[in-house]
Amino acid sequence: MSDPRDVSAYNLLFKIVGALVDRPEVVVIETGVTEDGATFTVHAHPDDTGKLIGKQKRNVQSLRIIMSGAGKKLRRRYAVAIHEENRGNREINVLPL
Repeated sequence: MSDPRDVSAYNLLFKIVGALVDRPEVVVIETGVTEDGATFTVHAHPDDTGKLIGKQKRNVQSLRIIMSGAGKKLRRRYAVAIHEENRGNREINVLPL
């Protein structure tokens, strides 16, 4: 990550995701830097993926809102994706760029 603003957004997301899952030591967040922001892909234990998504995708929508608010304050755009290993390696995109 070249922009220090992205590091603070990464730390915020990592702290929130770590609090939501049962196995925070397994959580890995990949960062893809874009022109005006970053894309964060969250990898967690397959048992914790459902907790990140939540019923009716409420947890993941909340993550989107928080990262959107942080991005507005930092004048950056952030996208969050949850990687699901147990469902055919598909990713759930939460906030498109």
